[in-house]
Amino acid sequence: MTGLTVNLWGSTATFRQCRGEKISFVLLNQVDLLLTVLAVALGLWEINPVMNYLIAMPVLLVIVKTVIPLLIAWLVPGRLLLPAIGLLSGVILWNITELVHFLGQTM
Repeated sequence: MTGLTVNLWGSTATFRQCRGEKISFVLLNQVDLLLTVLAVALGLWEINPVMNYLIAMPVLLVIVKTVIPLLIAWLVPGRLLLPAIGLLSGVILWNITELVHFLGQTM
């Protein structure tokens, strides 16, 4: 087998050991996607230029925020996802505070 094939199967074999980290990573990406869509629907804008571009193409946005995190979670050991989980958690908290602040101003 080639090195890539061995690594893919190795990731599969260790998936159960790092299941929490991998599921957290994928779910946090989905929460970020939902908050982004909600914010744009309320009239706010996306600061990230890549995501701002993708918002105009919903199918591509869902692919980027679903398929890519699934592939990353599949291929990357769970312990290496911890910094990304921390960063995503911070982004989600930021998004929630901005939404609460925005809704507080509009009411």
